[in-house]
Amino acid sequence: MSRETEMHICLGSSCFSRGNKDVVIFIRDYLKKNHLEDKVIFKGGRCMGHCSNGPNLMINEVIKEGVTISKIEAILDQELVKFK
Repeated sequence: MSRETEMHICLGSSCFSRGNKDVVIFIRDYLKKNHLEDKVIFKGGRCMGHCSNGPNLMINEVIKEGVTISKIEAILDQELVKFK
């Protein structure tokens, strides 16, 4: 039985204005393309308190700071390798 991964992306105004909208779209497409929608719980979240280092993404209680569209694929590949 596979363990699920839980991801929360910050939708606070600071992270959102720094590009989290595009990151949300990328993550949704990535999960669909890799058939991971049933293995990863992906939700929007409130401010994580790391605004100056955002955009932020929490994966299984670990906050990833400075998540951008250019970095997100490598982060997802590393974190979700167990499902591939």
